[in-house]
Order: sequence, then structure tokens, then C-alpha cells
Amino acid sequence: MHSAGWTSQRAALAVAELMRRLGYERYGAQGGDRGAFIAPELGKVDPERVVGVHINAATLGFIPWGEVSDDELESFTVSERERLARLQHWSQEGNGYFQVQATRPQTLAAGLSDSPAGQLAWIVEKFKEWTFAPDSEEIPIDRDIILTEVMIYWLTNTSSSSSRVYYEDMHAELWSPPSGVPVGMAVFAEDVAIRRYGEAGYNIVRWSEFERGGHFAALEAPDLLVEDVRAFFATVRTPAERPVTPPSP
Repeated sequence: MHSAGWTSQRAALAVAELMRRLGYERYGAQGGDRGAFIAPELGKVDPERVVGVHINAATLGFIPWGEVSDDELESFTVSERERLARLQHWSQEGNGYFQVQATRPQTLAAGLSDSPAGQLAWIVEKFKEWTFAPDSEEIPIDRDIILTEVMIYWLTNTSSSSSRVYYEDMHAELWSPPSGVPVGMAVFAEDVAIRRYGEAGYNIVRWSEFERGGHFAALEAPDLLVEDVRAFFATVRTPAERPVTPPSP
């Protein structure tokens, strides 16, 4: 990232342009973590060609803003209460990285770019905190995979750009009108997404919940993720065939 303004929406516009230049008249998108920001935006900026969007590890658009009232909490299911508790714990104990990257990304990048040990610690801590390992203190992902991921950040010197995307989104207007593009959602054991909030802005046609897997589902539970992605895209229609059914307000 060599210029300012690279929000999730701008990234989605870049992907849409790439797909146009490659000659794809219809395609689908899948994303988790930052991809769960960009993939839904892709459905909004290119709805004529995006047949569907599949998401995992989602937060924005799938969680409550502010406190949940007692009346609303009464209607929560057991799983929704558990996800809300995880979200509240994250807000209190786990979002320091988010606040730093969203407010002072360049300051953080100076330290990470100067120390491979610092870069390793910054990333490994998230693998430890966000994976699903209820009966073990070990990270359930192969160490060579983790080291490869850290090495990519280090060798490409991208600690700055990877941090700055938080700043850009937090200092931009992210809301855009619903598109009606079908959305499939995979919620793994450590995720916090709650369907009732997602339905306010997305045309959710598939919602799957799993008892294992965490934030890094592609590494932790690839069998479940791949099966759900295939099942979702097997049911979505082409844009031309799709009825206009905007999400409920």
C-alpha cells in the first residue's frame, strides 16, 4: 500500500476491475477476517456479476453496536448468548491490536518492521488466542505454516500496509446500500457472528454453525469450510436469474 485511501470498498473495486479485465462475466467471492469485510463489499460494488458471497470469521455487520438491551437479550438463543459473551470478552481484553492499528498504524509498523521477533510475537499471539483448542494449550496449526505466514510479512515488509487497512476503514464511511446478492455464512466454534444482525443488511440464504474450528477456519477445519462453500455456491443463481429480494430493514 503506497497511497492512502485503501479501504475495504476500494479493495473490492480493485478486485471487481481485475475480474472484469480477466473476462469473468459471473463469479463468486469467499472471505474470512479482512476478507469478511471485502467480500460483502464486492457483492455491493459488482452485483451484476457476483453470483454470491460466502463469509466466515465475520464481525462488521454481524454484531450489535453498543449495549444489548435486556428485552433483546431475553430473545437470544443459547448460542447467541455465548457469542455475545465472546464478543464482550474480546472488547474488554482482546481488541488492543485493533485500537493501535486503527489509530497509530505507522507507529506500530516501525517496531514490527525492525524486529522479526516482534513480528513473530504480534502474529503468533493471535493464532494462540483465536484458534479453537478447548483441551490443549498448543496452537492447533502446524508451526511451519505459522512461520511461513510470519515470513511472508517480514520478507515483503508489509507490516505497515497490513496495519493501515484498519485505520483506513475506521476513518471512512463504510456503509453502502444492500445489494440483494445471496450471502452464505459459516460460523465456527470461536466466531461471534449473530444472524439477526446480519439479516439487517444482507440477503442471507445459508447459515451454518459448527462445533469446531475457530477464526482461522481454512487452517483449522478445512473440511468443514470447503464443504460449506461448495454447498452454498451450488444453490446460488446467476445475477440475471436472481429475484430482487432486499434484506429486511
